[in-house]
Amino acid sequence: MQDALRQELALALGHEFSDPSLLRDALAHKSYAHEHPRLAPHDNERLEFLGDAVLGMAVAAQLYARYPHAPEGVLTRRRAALVRESSLAQVAQELGLDACLMLGRGEELSGGRTKPRLLASGLEAVLGAIFVDAGPGPSLAVIERLFATRLDEAVAHRVDAKSLVQELAQGRGMATPTYRVVDATGADHERVFEVELLVDGEALAHGSGRSKGEAEREAAELALTLLGLEPDPRAP
Repeated sequence: MQDALRQELALALGHEFSDPSLLRDALAHKSYAHEHPRLAPHDNERLEFLGDAVLGMAVAAQLYARYPHAPEGVLTRRRAALVRESSLAQVAQELGLDACLMLGRGEELSGGRTKPRLLASGLEAVLGAIFVDAGPGPSLAVIERLFATRLDEAVAHRVDAKSLVQELAQGRGMATPTYRVVDATGADHERVFEVELLVDGEALAHGSGRSKGEAEREAAELALTLLGLEPDPRAP
């Protein structure tokens, strides 16, 4: 039964393991390994450690490529939103990883298959297993496929920044923020806009992007930091 479930998981991941024992190890919680040392000689904690690093690097690389004008602080917040525990648990459930986890009796009885912490850890361990099995290229390709939609949805997180900065400014008795294009460079098909966000006539933050809207949203995110409010990294 477990072998069949692991095969289904491998298909969902789009990766055929040359060493199937790596996938087994990635799905073995320490409670199971403790109770069944012959069936699971290794738990998944070492692979989880590796997978966490691989995932963070892969998501960072994707964000760096997709948002060439975003500063480090903005990229850091988006990465945190994408790799938070609840997001990883959701990806794990979509893959059917919850059914594949090998849990000890106590974890099984306490609903371990639905615990976000165990699901997120299991996913990270599986990604670590792919890295060990096939190297960086295939593991990064799997992560890109799994997180492609979520990377696209990161734009929605940016849209909220303009509303938040307006509410915060007005709540402090300040004028409604306005945006002004201060520069536009490049050919028509690759133009980059520079925008400044003004509050009470004073420039509070600058942003850049391939459209006016993108530049305004970047300026709004930076303004939130200056006003003492970070966009919620738990937001979708």
